[in-house]
Amino acid sequence: MNDFEMMGLPAHLNTRLNALGLTQPTPIQSHAIPHALQGRDVLGLAQTGTGKTAAFGLPLIAMMLETDRKPAPKTVRGLVLAPTRELAGQIAQNLREFCDGTRLRVNMVVGGQSINPQIKRLERGTDLLVATPGRLIDLMDRRALRLDETAFLVLDEADQMLDLGFIHALRKISAMLPTERQTMLFSATMPKQMNELGNSYLRNPIRVEVSPPGKAADKVTQEVHFIAKTEKVNLLIELLDKHRDDRALVFGRTKHGSEKLMRTLDKAGFATASIHGNKSQNQRDRAISAFKSGDVRVLVATDVAARGLDIPDVKHVYNFDLPNVPDNYVHRIGRTARAGKDGAAIAFCAPDEMGEFKAIQKTMGISIPVASGRPWEVIEEPKKPRGGRRRRGGGGGGSEAGQPTHSRRRTRSRGKGGQVRSDAA
Repeated sequence: MNDFEMMGLPAHLNTRLNALGLTQPTPIQSHAIPHALQGRDVLGLAQTGTGKTAAFGLPLIAMMLETDRKPAPKTVRGLVLAPTRELAGQIAQNLREFCDGTRLRVNMVVGGQSINPQIKRLERGTDLLVATPGRLIDLMDRRALRLDETAFLVLDEADQMLDLGFIHALRKISAMLPTERQTMLFSATMPKQMNELGNSYLRNPIRVEVSPPGKAADKVTQEVHFIAKTEKVNLLIELLDKHRDDRALVFGRTKHGSEKLMRTLDKAGFATASIHGNKSQNQRDRAISAFKSGDVRVLVATDVAARGLDIPDVKHVYNFDLPNVPDNYVHRIGRTARAGKDGAAIAFCAPDEMGEFKAIQKTMGISIPVASGRPWEVIEEPKKPRGGRRRRGGGGGGSEAGQPTHSRRRTRSRGKGGQVRSDAA
């Protein structure tokens, strides 16, 4: 008997887990599943890549199989909310694998796809629905589904839903749900606003925390290169060239910048694709499929892909641009070292990103090893007098009368041999 069987999961579900090669639960699964099977609300805190989908999916499926009833037309028995299409797709895929051989019907509704086929699929009723908040509200407004019979609710990656501005959508969805339900909320971090969300959705929850928020997976090696922004592309090509046969995920900050970087890497001879908000869902799906199959070795992405990409063989994650939100750094590097494997996270820090870099180190409570360069120093030059008055003592480099002179911020980094290089920040 394996550890999953000892939790009291149904025999069919244990058979499916064995067929999928899942015999030993991860820490978040060991802590959350027994409480969920007892009907408790669960607040789960765990980093990405720790098996949270099974932590909420297995007890949901077990309880639905136990009640053994069909959903009424347009109703949903269990609802899983996710912040992005990619994460929703990954959750739906995993739930379908767990439900294989049962009568349970798993549906997914997300933006970026035609809404009419989704409406059609919902007509018969759904056991488990995976949805992004925006598309779910669209469907409710069209009266394509009802949530008044929803007995189970899961909010996955709830902190990112807050980051993406879904708080009002979540409140609207909450008002449509029955008061008597079981709710599970999972998150990689615990920002202050999460307390409000937890108090609104959860009743006397059991808190399950298997790793401190902001902590990376144990087998991720991290390093940072302090480098001028104009030199980032050359360094990235140099590093990627050392492991052309490995999968690498490169994170940019903007849609335009990521697309431009993808084209540059393609011209440099790398099998490259990109995913970001300007891509259609079909384009994003094709890029991810090609990355999983190995046809594409380098995937350039914005933070839309920081969660929801479950690709075990990503060996390298590059933070080409540092994220504005330090928690997103943790989610980005969580795309490697999954399922107990090793991985490397390489960050590039330009002069104007030093504030982001310091915030990342503070959030994670670590000092990231330096691979090249020296930390940029922000130097505040003294302010010069404004207006028409001249500094006492007259001349010497002041501004012309009546023209304000503003303070300037410079950054500098000491390179080899103590030589100082500086760039405008």
